[in-house]
Amino acid sequence: MTDTPNARQAALDYHEFPKPGKLEIRATKPLANGRDLSRAYSPGVAEACIEIRDDPASAARYTARGNLVAVISNGTAVLGLGNIGALASKPVMEGKAVLFKNFAGIDCFDIEVDQSDPEKLAEIVCALEPSFGAINLEDIKAPDCFIVERICRERMNIPVFHDDQHGTAIVVGAAATNALHVAGKRFEDIKIVSTGGGAAGIACLNMLLKLGVRRENIWLCDIHGLVYEGREIDMNPSKAEFAQESELRDLREVIAGADLFLGLSGPDVLSPDMVKQMAPRPIIFALANPTPEILPDLARAVAPDAIIATGRSDFPNQVNNVLCFPFIFRGALDVGATQINDEMQLACINGIAALARATTSAEAAAAYQGEQLTFGAEYLIPKPFDPRLVGVVSTAVAKAAMETGVATRPIGDLDAYKRKLDSSVFKSALLMRPVFEAARSASRRIVFAEGEDERVLRATQAMLEETTERPIVIGRPEVIERRIERAGLTIRLGQDVDLVNPENDPRYRDYWESYHQLMCRRGVSPDIARAVMRTNTTAIGAVMVHRGEADCLICGTFGETRWHLNYIEQVLGRDGFRAHGALSMMILEDGPLFIADTQVHLRPDPQQIAEIAIGAARHVRRFGIEPRVALCSQSQFGNQGEGSGNRLRAAIALLDEMKPDFSYEGEMNIDTALDPELRARLLPGNRMEGPANVLVFAHADAASGVRNILKMKGGGLEVGPILMGMGNRAHVVTPAITARGLLNMAAIAGTPVAEYG
Repeated sequence: MTDTPNARQAALDYHEFPKPGKLEIRATKPLANGRDLSRAYSPGVAEACIEIRDDPASAARYTARGNLVAVISNGTAVLGLGNIGALASKPVMEGKAVLFKNFAGIDCFDIEVDQSDPEKLAEIVCALEPSFGAINLEDIKAPDCFIVERICRERMNIPVFHDDQHGTAIVVGAAATNALHVAGKRFEDIKIVSTGGGAAGIACLNMLLKLGVRRENIWLCDIHGLVYEGREIDMNPSKAEFAQESELRDLREVIAGADLFLGLSGPDVLSPDMVKQMAPRPIIFALANPTPEILPDLARAVAPDAIIATGRSDFPNQVNNVLCFPFIFRGALDVGATQINDEMQLACINGIAALARATTSAEAAAAYQGEQLTFGAEYLIPKPFDPRLVGVVSTAVAKAAMETGVATRPIGDLDAYKRKLDSSVFKSALLMRPVFEAARSASRRIVFAEGEDERVLRATQAMLEETTERPIVIGRPEVIERRIERAGLTIRLGQDVDLVNPENDPRYRDYWESYHQLMCRRGVSPDIARAVMRTNTTAIGAVMVHRGEADCLICGTFGETRWHLNYIEQVLGRDGFRAHGALSMMILEDGPLFIADTQVHLRPDPQQIAEIAIGAARHVRRFGIEPRVALCSQSQFGNQGEGSGNRLRAAIALLDEMKPDFSYEGEMNIDTALDPELRARLLPGNRMEGPANVLVFAHADAASGVRNILKMKGGGLEVGPILMGMGNRAHVVTPAITARGLLNMAAIAGTPVAEYG
């Protein structure tokens, strides 16, 4: 429960406004006319019904069933609230459905059933099989949950997964795997003491057995003390499997020498004195919520080297089921699994654990600013918002399902499947694939002017993992090393990444002399050239490209575009290059839309507009997209005699003379550019078919405004800006760019210059 009246009201308001609840249903097919209606319902719907009648497996093709999960509860064990009933559990189940959708793109219905008899509840769940591709049982009290799950798994031919049991067990398994790695211990050697004989506790112990723990080394305690052979009070078959033959009777007596304490019970169960009795480098999983069995500070006061996890988000190592259930269901649904078996669960554990040991993703670091996300005692498992989870974990689960024979729709190319999953999270991944493939054809040297920026360092780490490019960073080595360590990166200056130190670099004299030679008749004295090469990293990077020591410069993570562009043009303009404009790819829900010129020309003339259009078309093809260029204005096909329409009409005339090999049209409004039916009504027989995918503007204000509106309000993801006309030798990004955005720009910069024509 929330801690203050204000927090309580805020939570209630969240659920009530702007409309009650956390879910709604949206149609995935159009229903705009009689033809749509005849296909969606009678008579067209009969065709899909007949296909499914003849081939039940085709339901995954013609209905939403293959991506639909039911979250089912009777409300008998809801969070820490206990048996609050089916109706009161609905907000929790709606929340679970939201997590399925947001983390793994899985559609979900929450179903609250007013039935406390486990066998009758199981009957109801089994009867729902035709509607769903999988069942997530939730918040059903023990031991009823064991009965319901057993019956459903025996009778149903789709995955049935009780997340309170197995989800918790999987995340605990991943955390334990890495905790033992940090502590230098092995599953088969450790002693475990556990408190809590409920569904989650028993499931965790069973999972630890599968990971290699010996049954005789597990000591289970509950509210009545040790579970021992011959005990009669509050026993059930699940607890009895862990009964010890011992004269000991309570937690205080059995905790001595324990390597791992697993708490799924209640507050303050484990005392500091008990922690003192545990083995060296103890592992403490105090998972009770909201108050754990022992607070981390109290445990560390007596065991400073303790490795601790809790169920709370305000402490490191939160054991959170959201690390598991969206992704294990994603993999299971995609291969049409008939169950979620042990091998799939172990694959999930291994995937989660391996991600934490890998370099932290830039997106997770951005979502958890200020937290140390470097593998170790404070970071045993990934954060829920790590976008790599869906690709890594779901692919591992799907692979395990196929290998164990429970997949009815095996996936032929798992690498392609993982790329597809990644592209659902990284919106740019699918569109950027042709660019990354082109970049791999040559190893180009990319110099980053702002090498001390953490986003740049994360991008260079990703470059080393995903491309053949050679990163170069400009900055002070001691600052960069400190930030590499803080971010948990593995890059090594001088080995993986080349360094230019503006304060002390052996090439300093060569650089300032090169800059002076270029600028000596433009008012730059030797002293000024020396000062610029000590302080201006953009100028240093441009000189490196000019001298052939780098192939492309990326700058602009701070500062104003014109400032950076000034030094780029000073140096690289002498090599015959001139910036024609800046192009941004906005990745929207229904596909990409390119915007130009957002930065270079404030008010381009007709010749510049024509060059922008030609350059944009050339770059759009880098993404495997055929350009359709619209020259946009307030004027519409000559209906205004003044303003930007004049310049756009003149640019159209220039393009007509040039006869470029792409589709273009203008001048016109944005809605006319994007709506071919409207365009056909206003100008029948116009020269462009379909909606435009490139919008060229006659004012930078308009281009930049459209770009920012799409980014901030339209949910668009920007790739760029791409600096056109510089032969792919320099790009000026914006201060809002992310590490993923910098990686995308590095891939664009890494494409050989010849590829740009």
